[in-house]
Amino acid sequence: MKDFMDKVAIVTGATTGVGEAIARELFDRGAIVLITGRKLSEVQEAARQMDPSGQWVIPVQTEVKDHQSVASLIHQAMTQFGKLHYLVNNAGITGPHNVSICDYAIEDWHNIIETDLSGVFFGMKFGIPAIIQSGGGAIVNLSAINGVVGIAGIAPYTTAKHGVIGLTKAAALEYAQKGVRINAVGPGYVDTQKMQMLTDTVHEYLANTHPMKRMATGKEVAKTVAFLLSEESSFTTGAFYPIDGGYTAQ
Repeated sequence: MKDFMDKVAIVTGATTGVGEAIARELFDRGAIVLITGRKLSEVQEAARQMDPSGQWVIPVQTEVKDHQSVASLIHQAMTQFGKLHYLVNNAGITGPHNVSICDYAIEDWHNIIETDLSGVFFGMKFGIPAIIQSGGGAIVNLSAINGVVGIAGIAPYTTAKHGVIGLTKAAALEYAQKGVRINAVGPGYVDTQKMQMLTDTVHEYLANTHPMKRMATGKEVAKTVAFLLSEESSFTTGAFYPIDGGYTAQ
């Protein structure tokens, strides 16, 4: 299925894991995809792995917590291709685990909030005008199960992911009549390469926290994101879609 032919998309944080799976799904469906990462060598390698021709997957070094870096990313898309239809604000960090609020380092708090929440704000601030100029499109912001439930020991990440949902809803209302649909997704634990490096005991424990007793695959998350970008969800905006095997239904 090539339903994204002639479309231009940006996926932030797309060198590994969920972001890479989303970028690959959009590319497979015909889109030109600009992928970002903080390290140029890593984003270049990810682009080569997806598209050896170098024509359709474009690596861009970007630091999402730096608004000038994000503005430059959007400018490159518009300059190079003259349009932008889809934006997936995926880039994020979890930060230290098992640390109480009183013990959390202030610099870690700022780093996580600026990356996971301000990065989404910057993406929309600069991306929405470009999408409107291009005739309209859609945005998907990556929240998480932490966006609707609390998980102890990672308060900044949980706070940021709650914030992503609120930011998504506000933006969706502001641009509902301007041709930009904006939704958020909330994956549970995803069986990425990073997860596969955990011990079998920890991996099994995390998988079993989902009622379906397994983790999501990156492709399962990517297909939901693609649905929300596509015209198949043309009357959907301001929504939050859990992709969590029933985790948040418990």
